Amino acid sequence: MRVSRRIFTASLGALTLAGCGGSGAMQVAAPAGGLPADLRPVPNAGYDAWVASFQGRAAAQGISRGTLASAFRGAGFLPGVVTRDRNQPESSRTLEDYLSIAASDERVSKGRAAFARQQGLLRALEARYGVDAEIIAAVWGLESYFGERRGDVPVISATSTLAFDGRRGAFFESQLIAALKILQNGDITPGRMTGSWAGAMGHTQFIPTSYLLFAVDYTGDGRRDIWSEDPSDALASTAAYLSKSGWQRGVRWGGEVGQGAPAGTVIQPQAGGPQFSVTGNFRAIKRYNNSDLYAIGVGHLADRIAGGGPIRGSFPPDKNGLTKDDRVALQRRLTARGFDTGGADGVIGAKSEAAIRAYQASIGQPVTGVPSQALLRSLG
Repeated sequence: MRVSRRIFTASLGALTLAGCGGSGAMQVAAPAGGLPADLRPVPNAGYDAWVASFQGRAAAQGISRGTLASAFRGAGFLPGVVTRDRNQPESSRTLEDYLSIAASDERVSKGRAAFARQQGLLRALEARYGVDAEIIAAVWGLESYFGERRGDVPVISATSTLAFDGRRGAFFESQLIAALKILQNGDITPGRMTGSWAGAMGHTQFIPTSYLLFAVDYTGDGRRDIWSEDPSDALASTAAYLSKSGWQRGVRWGGEVGQGAPAGTVIQPQAGGPQFSVTGNFRAIKRYNNSDLYAIGVGHLADRIAGGGPIRGSFPPDKNGLTKDDRVALQRRLTARGFDTGGADGVIGAKSEAAIRAYQASIGQPVTGVPSQALLRSLG
């Protein structure tokens, strides 16, 4: 049975979708410039005992003593991994918010530049696997911000910590075994096998079991190196994944209804918002991450990279009666008053809520952190 990446990574590539609003709901890749203290090994006798008992099970699945010794040299219990796993909030983003982040002006600009740099590779992959070059690039953009945010948490430590913790113990033990097989195959060294706090790896955030099933050695150097600065193997592996997930050559993923989208199933992910006509290739994208928002995000970002424009349909006001333009105006006015929202993308996340609370306190209003039309008016 194929394991869904959705239950592994929770959603899109993490910090890549945090947005200016700073929701804190998608924290996959560790921040650049070193790991935070809670993602560094700490002594834990229970974890040590678990590792000792696990090694027998690993040996029974063909993992050599040498591989185990090298893999666990320097590995350890990461408390921050458990904290993040237990505190993943259910995503409540609307499609409008999601696309504001997934296909932001900055991401589109970076995507077009990345596509221009890698156009030869991407077109060659399209020819070999039948998957649109822009779709491959869009997955890259959503999963690691075109390689900028691949994660630097040691995979053996992350997966063994989660296997020991037990909330999804059997699942993460299977990922740990797969990671050890990757090391044993010689594709990567333990020191370079890094990824998200949950163990998703490389430019396009493959989990270890998916790596074993789909990763390819496109460069022909004998290693399936999805971690390299050169994204060739990672992007080829993504193309192979989508191809084997049913991608049909020459068929669009879908598109906004009324904007030249192909005939297909019609969906409306946000009540009152635009409708989308989707094809079987939309479902192939969902095999990569089983979310309608993710698949639309990939498809729309791919269209934008190819030169297409923003969504033309309108979205309804949010639950607080604010349109996206209202939310952007609110963020800009707060920032102008010295209350930092982290940017003005129209996505109200933790940072914007903190700015609202600080502003409310400064003018003697009840401190709620909730945006409103009255709050917007009070800012002038």
